[in-house]
Amino acid sequence: MLNWAVRYFPIVRVLKRHVRNEDRILEIGSGSFGLARFYPGPVVGCDLIFPSLPQSNLLPVRCTGTQLPFVDSCFQAVVVSDVLEHVPPDERLGVIREALRVSCKLAVFGFPYGKRAHVLDEHFLEFHRRIAVPPPRWLEEHMLFPFPEEELFRGLNDGWKVEAFGNEHLGFHDWVNRREISRVWSLFFCGCLRIAPSVVEALLRLADRPPFYRMIFVVTRTSNQGK
Repeated sequence: MLNWAVRYFPIVRVLKRHVRNEDRILEIGSGSFGLARFYPGPVVGCDLIFPSLPQSNLLPVRCTGTQLPFVDSCFQAVVVSDVLEHVPPDERLGVIREALRVSCKLAVFGFPYGKRAHVLDEHFLEFHRRIAVPPPRWLEEHMLFPFPEEELFRGLNDGWKVEAFGNEHLGFHDWVNRREISRVWSLFFCGCLRIAPSVVEALLRLADRPPFYRMIFVVTRTSNQGK
């Protein structure tokens, strides 16, 4: 849960600067919780499967990120968090284009970035093998493709502005991953988030320093071009 918080809190801060709680928000690859666990307003979440009962403020829609069943510009903001690294490289641009197609204002993309992050996850996978604990599915999928990089956003038309910032120190990410294997630590993190989320958020901001595990790209519409 703390790993979710460290990547979603910065995204929520971006959303609060650009949209209102009642605006239409879409998350691509939400699963059953995703952004809705941390965002106070309603969220439409699309994914291939929803393995458990969705969060109460999440409206689930089954679909792929490359073929969204929504009309153009129907959401004020679209979020794609820790999804692109699971998508084959030749399909990643299609996910980005679909997210921008259905957004009238803003799209936020976060993902593990570059070779150093990939090597860190390789070591984490080896750690699971050494302690004889089955690795989570997301970690195994991280081994399938190189992590995305900023080149993905260089081909956007002039109707979009791209900004980026780093998220989560590599060492902190590794520390949290190893703690969350333990049920005791996981329950502790969940309890802290439930009791004092604002305090946890403030502390997690201290972990947003280089070298970063993740980059977050904020893409805002600057004109009607490309709609």
